[in-house]
Amino acid sequence: MKMPTSNITFGKTGSSIKVIPVDEVSLEARAASLATRSIKTSSKKAALHLTIRCIDLTTLEGADTPEKVASLCQKAKRPDPSNHDVPSVAAVCVYPEMVHHAVEATRNSKVKVASVAGAFPSGLSTIEARTADISDAVKRGADEIDIVLNRSAFLSGDEQRAFEEIVASKDACGEAHLKVILEVGELGSYDKIRQASMLAMAAGADFIKTSTGKIPQASSLPRVLCMAEAVRDFAYQTNISVGIKAAGGIRTAKQAWHYLVVIGETLGSEWLNPEMFRIGASGLLNDVLLQLNRLDSGSYSGPDYVTVD
Repeated sequence: MKMPTSNITFGKTGSSIKVIPVDEVSLEARAASLATRSIKTSSKKAALHLTIRCIDLTTLEGADTPEKVASLCQKAKRPDPSNHDVPSVAAVCVYPEMVHHAVEATRNSKVKVASVAGAFPSGLSTIEARTADISDAVKRGADEIDIVLNRSAFLSGDEQRAFEEIVASKDACGEAHLKVILEVGELGSYDKIRQASMLAMAAGADFIKTSTGKIPQASSLPRVLCMAEAVRDFAYQTNISVGIKAAGGIRTAKQAWHYLVVIGETLGSEWLNPEMFRIGASGLLNDVLLQLNRLDSGSYSGPDYVTVD
């Protein structure tokens, strides 16, 4: 059964935005259709370069060390040391404890430093603790903050609490951009994904993001299409453009191309840049580099062509 059209209070003005119900059958059919689109050989290198430029190169492990983060940042700046035409990635994403190491390692480069914060990946601590965590990451030098939606509040029907916590998190970010992770695999339906997307944007998110990457059900084309349509609706209603980040389970260049097609066809070319679209990944970059080398050399390289992170 479809959810009825509902409203979410927008910002501090008291106005509201409409949340339109999702036609599940049409959404999945369109996602499947977009997945059949191919990229011509003449455009593949441009698509691969765009993919790299939109990657948030990520390490979020308990065993992360300053040395590992420094190595990751070096790869972020120069993904292929043998090919100066290969662009740098958009950002590196690390835990708050590692932010200052990432800031130092990316100094004098275009690579941003993103940090998960706010009791990632559960988001279940007091809002005071979460905003303090965000403020700490920003003070360490983070350009971007990735937090998680309070799914406990949202799924129990307390949307106002979920909304207000994002507002507080945005305030704690200061000048840093805020990405709100919906953890779409836990929301249960496309209608809930649409509602959560609109709520996060109305609360001030600069980006909405699919997943923490810490659960099996993460990003998928239909889910990202659902979020992209919400971004389109939000822009139409408010004249505010919000970015979108696909994360979790994206490991090959071909998968990344499908997401580029979904974003381009739904939101237009103005979203096909790292300011408005990101791909959160740890292993994707290596496959993209192998595909680029194949285009240049005409044959696949061995596994030792790329570094193992």
